[in-house]
Amino acid sequence: MIYADNAATTKLAGEAFEAMRPFLLEEYANPSQPYSFSRPAKKALAEARATISACIGAAPEEIFFTSGGTESDNWALKGSAMVNGAQGTIITTAFEHHAVLHSCAALEQSGRHIAYLTPTEEGYITPQHLQEKLGADTFLVSVMLANNELGTIQPIKELCALTHSKGALFHTDAVQAIGHVPVDVHDLGVDLLAASAHKFNGPKGIGFLYRRKGTKLLPFADGGAQEAGMRAGTENVAAIVGMAAALKANHEAMRENAQHVAALEQKLVALLDAAGIAYRRNGGAKKLPGLLSLSFPGADGEAILHRLDLRGICVSTGSACNSKSTEISHVLKAINLQESYARGTIRISLGKDNSEEDVTIIAQELKKIFKG
Repeated sequence: MIYADNAATTKLAGEAFEAMRPFLLEEYANPSQPYSFSRPAKKALAEARATISACIGAAPEEIFFTSGGTESDNWALKGSAMVNGAQGTIITTAFEHHAVLHSCAALEQSGRHIAYLTPTEEGYITPQHLQEKLGADTFLVSVMLANNELGTIQPIKELCALTHSKGALFHTDAVQAIGHVPVDVHDLGVDLLAASAHKFNGPKGIGFLYRRKGTKLLPFADGGAQEAGMRAGTENVAAIVGMAAALKANHEAMRENAQHVAALEQKLVALLDAAGIAYRRNGGAKKLPGLLSLSFPGADGEAILHRLDLRGICVSTGSACNSKSTEISHVLKAINLQESYARGTIRISLGKDNSEEDVTIIAQELKKIFKG
């Protein structure tokens, strides 16, 4: 099998698995208990929080553990809105992940006003876009750091500064970016940031929300005093430890990994060009390394996916979390991609475990599909 859908999920890192093992088998205590058996679990949580915060330039007390990126996005948006009351506007983009878009739709149904920014055809939100929508009643702006289908990296620092100049908060869904490109929350200036471990070789079902100190946010769940009283419930210690180990490993090897997947990406594009296959590459130059959105005119992306699958190659079409839908992706609609291209779109997302042989085989199989 050739796995080329790393934007959907990633292979669990060996470091993460080994870090998790003791907390699944031996150190299984509830970290909230006062006896000595709980101390290793309690210490592990503190160390994981410190590791994660160091990787993104945050303070440990600004990291809150969640079940993943979807929960983090929901918490950031709905928690901010409930603190703000019924008044005010949230600004987001038309090509966000559905965790943001559906949260905004729910808030809209409850009476909040939502304004949507349309990206450029290359897949970027510009400060000019945001300036046109920002108003005195704006209390929150949410723009993803890197788009999950196009890989385009947004000018978050500039957008955040503009947002703060109007007295509003800024949230970013950084699920695709964390662990793959440098992220420093204080340099960016963001107030809230969402991340998910399984996107950077950690376990599934765990993530975190960064909340800048002083940012008002309604607690996600009431009950015990876990997560400084902001998210009740016994912590998933093993998963949290695994997430921290995976992020640390990726953070330390980030440059090496990025250079590796960028080289694979260039090789794949060169092979497709040499084969004379007609296609369009979506997205601009500033993007995540290794993520390619390719549109083949007049083709059917779903059919391409299944033909590659028969050859043991895993890619995706449209949104990774919406694989059952045959409709044109909302992201491709947002960048106004011509329908004949949009319907023939696949996403290939290469990871650190992919090889030159992998991309050679992918190119060969695509050549068979389009050239016979």
